[in-house]
Amino acid sequence: MKPEFTKTLRNNYVYLLMIAPALIGFSIFFILPTLMNFGYSLTNWSVYKPNYSFIGLKNFVGLFHDVQTTAAVKNSFIYAIVMTILQNILAIPLAVALSLKLKSANLLKTVFFAPAILSVLIVGYLWSFIMTSADHGLLNQLVQLFGLQPINWLGNPKLALFSVLFTQLWQWTGWAMVIYLANIQSIDESLYEAAKIDGANARHRFFRVTLPLLYPSVSFNVLMSMIGGLKVFDIIFSMTSGGPGYATETITTMLIRRGFTEGRTAYAAAFGVIFFLLVLIVSKAITWSFNKWEEKIS
Repeated sequence: MKPEFTKTLRNNYVYLLMIAPALIGFSIFFILPTLMNFGYSLTNWSVYKPNYSFIGLKNFVGLFHDVQTTAAVKNSFIYAIVMTILQNILAIPLAVALSLKLKSANLLKTVFFAPAILSVLIVGYLWSFIMTSADHGLLNQLVQLFGLQPINWLGNPKLALFSVLFTQLWQWTGWAMVIYLANIQSIDESLYEAAKIDGANARHRFFRVTLPLLYPSVSFNVLMSMIGGLKVFDIIFSMTSGGPGYATETITTMLIRRGFTEGRTAYAAAFGVIFFLLVLIVSKAITWSFNKWEEKIS
């Protein structure tokens, strides 16, 4: 055996030993539960029944005939897509503005980022109080100052999902802004100087220099926003619990309701499998799209 091959083999063993603890933990806490969840989805297991049996794909067939499944999947995608678009559209201009040498820049960074450090449940209960349709609701008091009638922000099926979405935008736009701001501050100033010499105005410098170089942050923020939007649960739970009706029902709230409230554990496991596949497809599609964009601009 050649000495170089022996050295490479020894190095590979060292690397394998170094990652072994993480690999074992990942296998125990992620791969194994995922496989078990898939196995349970093919049974009629319930937390209220000690015995269960194999029933094949009946849970999956039942899901496709469940009216709430359609509502939950539709609401989850509307929530995730609108959240991703608005969060990034708001965060990029904020980051550009705060990258300018303003005297109040540090104060504004703190103000915009502060909601991200609060508990989601606390934010949900706080905004539920602000948006309540009762007379003491701060948002409706503001609306009445302009001579308008009070609005049932969380009780109206047409408004409830977007009211919750507004709350999450308030909390997480500052988090996305900080990522964009760090990226902007890492851009070499000489690129802007060269653009100025070539006669580029502020708009051209943004679209020709800043935006293309924000690619890593845009891809990261879009991916995180989409996945976070699809698996949203705590803010919905604290503000509407999925109501009124199915207006704010999402995949995760329905999954929890079926699995723990109704005790249909195997049915919820089947929904978990579908949710896993949806997130996997969306993640792959976003990653593929941004890789194509990177090839185009490079």
